[in-house]
Amino acid sequence: MNIRNQLVTYKPYNEQEEKDREVMIRYIDTFPDTLTRNNEFAHFTASAWIVNHDHSKVLMAYHNIYQSWAWIGGHADGDPDLLHVALKETGEETGLKDFTPLSEEIYSLEILGVDGHVKKGKHVATHVHLNVTYLIEADENEITAIKPDENSAIQWMALDEAVEKSSEPYMKIIYQKLNDKLKTYAGV
Repeated sequence: MNIRNQLVTYKPYNEQEEKDREVMIRYIDTFPDTLTRNNEFAHFTASAWIVNHDHSKVLMAYHNIYQSWAWIGGHADGDPDLLHVALKETGEETGLKDFTPLSEEIYSLEILGVDGHVKKGKHVATHVHLNVTYLIEADENEITAIKPDENSAIQWMALDEAVEKSSEPYMKIIYQKLNDKLKTYAGV
């Protein structure tokens, strides 16, 4: 199923997700190439909210660009299977080998503003991430590894601690939403 169809069938959790879903669908219908960074204003990304087996902890990375504890994720870079992107990023950014999506369905939606920054020596203009999040489960006892060009630490944290340790005000709201949703998520 393509991303537009997934967005159409997705049931938003709250007003933020409803509005973001509407904007994402409208953006797909209006602009070409939303799956690559060639669309410099807005493009799709996928994130993973990685929880341990009893769903009491989440795996966070200390993100080098944002200088904040953050979830795992990355750009679609042309891949229309955003679950695949989230799983690929989980392995690359954490070193985990054994992890599983709790569902193939979208867990959460967010439109995220990204301030201009320098990455790999090049300026990246301010833009927007059309982000799709998936719920991933992993063993908190498995050895993790940093990805030095993206993060400088990986740590399992209690759900509330993950919100508290983020230094990005809007991301605190998103992480709290993910935690609240986890408590009521069907099948979890």
